[in-house]
Amino acid sequence: MEKALSDIRGIKNWPEDERPREKLFKQGEHLLSNTELLAILLRSGVKGQSAIDLSRKILARFRTFRDMSHTDIRDWKEFKGLGQAKIAQIKAAIEIGRRFAIENKPPKIKIKSSEDIANLFMVRMRDLKKEVFKILLLDRRNNVVDIVEIIEGTVSQSNPIIREIISKALQSFASALVCVHNHPTGDIQPSTEDRAFTKELRRAAETMQLNMLDHIIIGEDSYYSFADKGEILA
Repeated sequence: MEKALSDIRGIKNWPEDERPREKLFKQGEHLLSNTELLAILLRSGVKGQSAIDLSRKILARFRTFRDMSHTDIRDWKEFKGLGQAKIAQIKAAIEIGRRFAIENKPPKIKIKSSEDIANLFMVRMRDLKKEVFKILLLDRRNNVVDIVEIIEGTVSQSNPIIREIISKALQSFASALVCVHNHPTGDIQPSTEDRAFTKELRRAAETMQLNMLDHIIIGEDSYYSFADKGEILA
């Protein structure tokens, strides 16, 4: 009886124009709901549930793809029959979307404001669970030369981070740099260590004739700019 019920629920038994995969090809992926897109990734359901049923439960649990992206395997235990392969497919697809958002930038990027900097890093860094440092290296006209990830850690490790930042900037023949790091808590207010680190990095950059333009802290859909607050030269 249970097997028969499962067969009825199966997407393959739906009218063709209601099946997510067929709808995608006929109407375009932009017209599919989040549930239908997720069902395509899952490819099949689990015992007693179609891929659509399972997708609805997953979205009810995590609410958004963004909330889904930084989950642990333990967060998926309530979905009986959902194996690691399907979970990996979902997380990989979300990461592809995130990388696409970053890559979909013009090849020549000119930095004019702190907002330009934040827009480059917000999607990638706002949900990270560890503190990560990146540097934006610029030429004399404030065009982006390179973006370099320095380290995962905290500002308590400031000395090795500063040495690596200056080294990377010199290797790339950059004229200016911006330091960017995230606060996993989402709170963008700089700590005492953040302020001390910024002063040390500015002094080190000045010694090497590099212009430190800003230090950006990425939080929950917002950012803090030391330059905008008049603290970069303080």
